[in-house]
Amino acid sequence: MFQIGKTIVSEEIIQKDFVCNLSACKGACCIDGEAGAPLEESETKKLEEIYPVVKPYLRKEGIEAIEAQGTSVITADGELETPLIDGADCAYVIFDENETALCAIEEAYNQGEVNWKKPISCHLYPVRVQDYTEFSAVNYHKWEICDDACTLGKELQVPVYKFVKQALVRKFGEDWYLELEKVAADLKK
Repeated sequence: MFQIGKTIVSEEIIQKDFVCNLSACKGACCIDGEAGAPLEESETKKLEEIYPVVKPYLRKEGIEAIEAQGTSVITADGELETPLIDGADCAYVIFDENETALCAIEEAYNQGEVNWKKPISCHLYPVRVQDYTEFSAVNYHKWEICDDACTLGKELQVPVYKFVKQALVRKFGEDWYLELEKVAADLKK
């Protein structure tokens, strides 16, 4: 572990390799698990704001889930998340012609319909950020459904922090990321 500003960062994001391999996993991270994507409070407002624009991209089941539960939900533990369809798929999941799970929000973003790519927790994955009173913990999340992404990352020699560069800059800023690159260079020596 090392510290950058008010973050404590796991060395695993430098040491582990990762490149999403959608052709292998079919976007399983959006449809597996028992919870929606973690959300920041500001993101709940953003979801409400963009929902009318994203709605045409959604599946019927996603629209029904969102209209029944809201554009975001609060769990029994008080956590903010995206709603789920029948306790499984994220309500914002759509599928392409190959049955690969995609994000309707990101599709609307790619089409220039909205200016917000997707929740930061999704954009950062496999990096997870846990906020505490004095600092934020930045960790690598290992999930067996991403084994093919680890294999591809190793083949291409892309460490986690480089794979999620855009998301890390979005979350922590360019200066933070430049500091991370310095730490990575020092660790490789």
